[in-house]
Amino acid sequence: MNVVDSSGWIEFLRGGPNANFFEPAILKTHELIVPTVTLYEVFKKISPVQGDGLALRAVVQMKQGRVVDLDESLALRAARLSLTHKLPMADALIYATAQAHDAVLWTQDEHFQHLAKVRYVVKPTQSRSGQALTPPHG
Repeated sequence: MNVVDSSGWIEFLRGGPNANFFEPAILKTHELIVPTVTLYEVFKKISPVQGDGLALRAVVQMKQGRVVDLDESLALRAARLSLTHKLPMADALIYATAQAHDAVLWTQDEHFQHLAKVRYVVKPTQSRSGQALTPPHG
């Protein structure tokens, strides 16, 4: 099972330099777990720059995997991970979801770099925040 964090989804959808790194995890939809917080973060990042239409297309791509809602157990697991590893809330929720489903977390976020069951790639140094998204695959 695989979980792709929000920065990985954005990188993939933009066709950025690390898109190929995330592609195997994203395209194996039968093995893909999608935390609801990643839906939030990706929509929030895309919508102001490129509009709700493209943001919703990205969400449709993400929903090809299995979307996992936040529940009490996951929230408490995330809180413990946040305290233990000094993770921001969204990152802790994403990592907790991966752990709860015995999944590998795919990321370019250095908060996760040395944690167990993480596939990490260094984020490109150039800012890509204004780059247009490519249409979602699939």
